[in-house]
Amino acid sequence: MAKRCPVCGEPKLYLDCLECEDRHQCDGTARNSNKEDRKNGYEEEKNMGTRPKLLIVDGSSMLATAYYAYMPNEMKFAKSDEEREVHYDKLLHAPDGTYTNAVFGMSVQLSRLLSGWKPDHLAVAFDKTRNTFRRGMYDGYKAQRKETQKPLKEQMALMQELLSSCGIPVFLSDIYEADDLAGTLAHKYKEKMTVRLVSKDRDYLQLVDDAHDVRLWVPAAEKNAEEARKKHAPYLGDGYECPDFMKHLIEYTDESVFADKGVYPKNILDLKAIEGDNSDNIPGIKGVSSAAAPLIREYGGLKGIYEAIDACGGDAKKEKELSAFWKTGLSISKSPLNAMKRDREMAFLSLDLATIRTYCDEAQDFDLEANPLKCADFKKLNEKLLDLGIKNARFEDSTGDKGQGEIQ
Repeated sequence: MAKRCPVCGEPKLYLDCLECEDRHQCDGTARNSNKEDRKNGYEEEKNMGTRPKLLIVDGSSMLATAYYAYMPNEMKFAKSDEEREVHYDKLLHAPDGTYTNAVFGMSVQLSRLLSGWKPDHLAVAFDKTRNTFRRGMYDGYKAQRKETQKPLKEQMALMQELLSSCGIPVFLSDIYEADDLAGTLAHKYKEKMTVRLVSKDRDYLQLVDDAHDVRLWVPAAEKNAEEARKKHAPYLGDGYECPDFMKHLIEYTDESVFADKGVYPKNILDLKAIEGDNSDNIPGIKGVSSAAAPLIREYGGLKGIYEAIDACGGDAKKEKELSAFWKTGLSISKSPLNAMKRDREMAFLSLDLATIRTYCDEAQDFDLEANPLKCADFKKLNEKLLDLGIKNARFEDSTGDKGQGEIQ
């Protein structure tokens, strides 16, 4: 029933990696060898020449993070929405009363990324509505989330206008979410550009692709980012030194995704299908979370798991043998068989809900190559920020000049 480990001969698990089947869970010999091959291949690709760099930012995630980071304590610790609204006037705001705390925070982070990584192209994707195609598939999708606070909602529109006005491509959709728009752009340009995605949304892990040099940067507190770098150090290459602009970022490669999740990026969907996702209210299969990763590694994904279950044909003896293998071969203490059979339909719905679409017209039809970042009017953007009373978040133009009003 189980594939044999090519090193020790035991019924251990293969962990798929590109076309190689040398991954297993015993002494790690084949896994480390394959990791070295992957790293060498990546270094070889980098040395072939410098490809244009594309930075794709989840604007909704970044702006919301900034909003709560620069929120006064009176709002943070308010016990009700009504009490919180009383303190809206304490938010950072422009002379005319326009709320600006989120715009300020996102501008600081975005300008740091641009000056540090120096991308050739930039795209910023925002959520426009919660009534996307996923809500049509499952009315419980994100149903637990509260209404977006008024100051944040207003700053979403303001940030979009600021970026668009200076020539930075901004993407929105009435059908898709920001991660779908970002996924479409990453998929479209990964063959010709080095892609970095920026989001706190772990759904983006499914887009990580070492073969095409697509990585995810997750904003985090500096301490948390440092701890993650220590954990991921074996996969970052010898002599890796974290650049200053990445001190607050966790970088995800194929291997670091595996180190954190127990599966590779291509199986993040299968993991969510079984585990569910509380933040998006994706149901998954109740009571199976701890068994998800080993099952996925053994069978290659959700479909493979159900093929193994279906092969039993409902025969109690065969199902008992399957559960016994899961316990002895995969170290799964409590058999998830009954739960998997019970929630089969919900599992495949969850898989579909978790899948980032990579064919959104709004992003697919836009030519980023015809809109390089060097053509953006950062002088205009800086002037608009000054008009809003924001003085210490300045963007460099193509010459490195931040213009008047910069605070050192």
